Amino acid sequence: MSKLTSLLMAKPGKKLRLDEIDPSFTHGYDDKEKANAKLEENLEKLAALQYRLYAEGKRALLIVLQGIDAGGKDGTIRRVMTSFNPQGVNVTSFKVPAGEEKSHDYLWRIHKAIPPFGGVGIFNRSHYEEVLVVRVHNLVPKAVWSKRYDQINAFEEMLADSGVKIVKFFLYIDKEEQKKRFTERLEDPEKNWKFSAADLEERKFWPEYTEAYEEAISRCSKKHAPWYVIPANRKWFRNFAVSEILVDTLESMDLQYPKAAPGLDKISFE
Repeated sequence: MSKLTSLLMAKPGKKLRLDEIDPSFTHGYDDKEKANAKLEENLEKLAALQYRLYAEGKRALLIVLQGIDAGGKDGTIRRVMTSFNPQGVNVTSFKVPAGEEKSHDYLWRIHKAIPPFGGVGIFNRSHYEEVLVVRVHNLVPKAVWSKRYDQINAFEEMLADSGVKIVKFFLYIDKEEQKKRFTERLEDPEKNWKFSAADLEERKFWPEYTEAYEEAISRCSKKHAPWYVIPANRKWFRNFAVSEILVDTLESMDLQYPKAAPGLDKISFE
């Protein structure tokens, strides 16, 4: 595990305090060009590691991305995850449950989207919305959502025991950076479509979301499914940090190519 990966991990069993983390901090990686160069190296490694994951065919990788509006989930997928071969990757964006989803328990649609062995799954938002937006807006009673931390932990432990490696990222920006990004969306005709008046309403609940994220990450960062808090005000550092953690995660799996079929050494071509 690299030093950066260790520093950014939300330590299991320890209470997270977001006011103790600077979302602009780069942990000593102050040279943007060097970080971008390292990012490119990591992207090459990720491509090779994904190939080995697919060849082995016995395990899967699940990447969970969470963050406040404009936190950079789409940008991270676009810049970092494009290193993966799209044939072996599925991106799922979880919005408000609708249709058949509303007729099942809250983890049903999540389980359906878990990647198959050999594959990579990327969640843009996730089952954690059930202890975030649901909690902040009182969509269900506290007696209901408060039980979901343990349910989520049990669900993720079952996935891990089944061969699914889970890595979870909270892309952490401050309120001023969100304002800056919202303003850019308003002023750029090519980004206007990404802005919604609902975003401003959600912004009013910043303290409530902060509290909800702190509890969700504190209670659900486990050895088998760790949370990483990524200072994300600086997009270049965000991308580099996520790539570094993904490389560490896949390398820690010690992925192996299958053994060659017997007799290959005796094959000849005339």
